[in-house]
Amino acid sequence: MQEYFQLQQDLLKVTLILTGIIFGSVWVFYSLNIALNYLIGACVGVVYLRMLARNVAQLGRERKSLGSTRLALLIGVIVAASQLDDLQILPIFLGFLTYKAAVIFYMLKTTILPDS
Repeated sequence: MQEYFQLQQDLLKVTLILTGIIFGSVWVFYSLNIALNYLIGACVGVVYLRMLARNVAQLGRERKSLGSTRLALLIGVIVAASQLDDLQILPIFLGFLTYKAAVIFYMLKTTILPDS
């Protein structure tokens, strides 16, 4: 379990670093409004990642399978973005996918540099 908790921390750290870099880039190249929309999506992605990690940690001990209630979080944000004029769906969705980029980055890092 120690190795799993280290993986959790590494993924969270990489996600937060990528979020900061991408947020700054979007703010510079587009606008603050779009960057804040991205940040909303990235925060939802971090919460989703934490919920997923908690469910995976309980798998086998307390649960027999993973639930899909985490997707309600993303669906709720997308519905809110479609109803409010200030929110934009695409930056929020791309922000949500930041945690996926962190997973790919971690996978490439462990494949190329397996000793670290």
